[in-house]
Amino acid sequence: MPLPAFFDQFPLLDVPISPDIVTIRAIRSDQGLVAFFTFHQDFEMPQHSHGFQWGTVIEGALTFTIEGTSKTYGPGETYLLGRGEVHAVRATAGTVAVDVFEEPDRYPLKA
Repeated sequence: MPLPAFFDQFPLLDVPISPDIVTIRAIRSDQGLVAFFTFHQDFEMPQHSHGFQWGTVIEGALTFTIEGTSKTYGPGETYLLGRGEVHAVRATAGTVAVDVFEEPDRYPLKA
């Protein structure tokens, strides 16, 4: 299920990932950042950490690896990453997901 067309009016995030791989639209407030991911190609994000992150998969699959243990999430499933929890993530092409970050400036908005 693609995201509704009006989401295309939300700002893009300024990330060092080619738009051929992923489109990321966002809504930002002083309290957090909501990011809408649409993966056009398979993608792997290496290990990293940040503040709390909650998310849900709308379509496709995300696999998180935390401390050597991997778990795959599909449509309708949610995940919660703790503050500072080191993790890697793999997305399959066609995955649509929504992530909410406690850090409002986790990723900057594109001007």
